[in-house]
Amino acid sequence: MKLSVIIPAFNEEKRLARCLTSVRAALKANARPNLETEIIVADNNSTDATAAIAREHGARVVFEPVNQIARARNAGAGVATGDWFLFFDADSSLPAGAVADLLKAVESGRVAGGGSTLVFDKAPFWLRGVLVLGNLAARFTHLTAGCFIFCPATAFRELGGFSHELFAAEDAQFGWSLRRWARDRGMDTVVLHRHPPVTSSRKLELYSKREILTLFGRFLLLPKRTLRNQAALAFFYDGRR
Repeated sequence: MKLSVIIPAFNEEKRLARCLTSVRAALKANARPNLETEIIVADNNSTDATAAIAREHGARVVFEPVNQIARARNAGAGVATGDWFLFFDADSSLPAGAVADLLKAVESGRVAGGGSTLVFDKAPFWLRGVLVLGNLAARFTHLTAGCFIFCPATAFRELGGFSHELFAAEDAQFGWSLRRWARDRGMDTVVLHRHPPVTSSRKLELYSKREILTLFGRFLLLPKRTLRNQAALAFFYDGRR
């Protein structure tokens, strides 16, 4: 088996080194004779040292000029040579236990991928409460968050990857498609929860409450139009890091 870890990255020079260090350590901790691995960073038109840092840490770098996370994920997958893909976020840290749980799920032969619950590196009390509820909902609905999504390479290709029509929530949409793909083959998807990845809560520091509530309101009122409109999603694309 070969596992390709694919990391989309847009101006992530502040956090990418820590992410890649954690990924390498997690893969090393789970090394075994029958497991090959590779790490791919999809540089999504960064204007900082993202690509250079990725190369310094031994990752293969592929460039995606269109600033869209779905395209970055797909660009990374396009050069990946693994039997299984793990899409992981550049502002997150990967526990060795999460990789162990992923491999156990794969080796069961009953799982066609899925996601994981998450924890924030820093978060106020109210956000920790929201995250607890969100994680419970993810486990119940098999919702996949972009920080950690794994799937067979065959499923990814048959499903056509992440939707280029969406500038956000492409992770959830892919997860729902993956679950249908799994059911058609008598399999299931899972949301791992024993060793959740640690992801950044930086957006709470970089964006005002007004900006966050405005985005939330747009999504509630016009979800499809908002998710397909990059200009309405500055929260993800304006480059604040």
